[in-house]
Amino acid sequence: MALGKRTVIVAGALAALVLPGCAPAGYNPDDFGGAQAQPVVNAANAASAAPEPVETEDIAVEVADEDLTKELVGKAVDKMGDVVTDEDGWLLYRFEEDSNDPATSNCEGDCAKIWPPALTDGDPILSGVDEDLVGTVNRPDGTRQLTIDGWPIYYYAGDEKPGDWKGQGVGGTWYVVQPDGTKNLECLPEGTPKPIAVPDGDGRDNIKGLDDSKDSDSFDSDSEDSGDYDY
Repeated sequence: MALGKRTVIVAGALAALVLPGCAPAGYNPDDFGGAQAQPVVNAANAASAAPEPVETEDIAVEVADEDLTKELVGKAVDKMGDVVTDEDGWLLYRFEEDSNDPATSNCEGDCAKIWPPALTDGDPILSGVDEDLVGTVNRPDGTRQLTIDGWPIYYYAGDEKPGDWKGQGVGGTWYVVQPDGTKNLECLPEGTPKPIAVPDGDGRDNIKGLDDSKDSDSFDSDSEDSGDYDY
């Protein structure tokens, strides 16, 4: 099964101001999972080898439209450099405890409330991200999570508005993801910041435009406080 993709043209990106930095020390997260990958490019081969092939769409859980990540936008922003955002400008992250070969998400339970996975219906619009690098991984609850170069991608419930990157360097294992799937090591905070407390619900209310106090129209990558930390 091929992952459907649509491509749009993006206006010129902002030039990145590169700041030196080094990754803080790592830590072991409280919540471990084991969501094994269902590589999109290998789905057909897996189906042909199985006695009773089952299509991914037949078992995937339907996700509310407002919970879907409909676009992946790769661009450069001031201070942080290369990033990937969704259609509303929220930055996306990758987790060092995950794997990209095979693609595996190890963030479940309370971890996934703090770091909600970027869920998909298999048809994201891509801008500035190579379609050959975009895939999905099946999560234990039946939802499908977007991957870039095999790395599952997430939001951070601690980001207060589109354009924030307050999750950068949290726990020494969470980093802004770049369009090629590598971790962005710019704008690292001093020390090793801790994540926010586990939010009520699934943490998704903090993002995806569900909280009226966090209007996506306020996104401005030129804003001086787009990446400010407040730990």
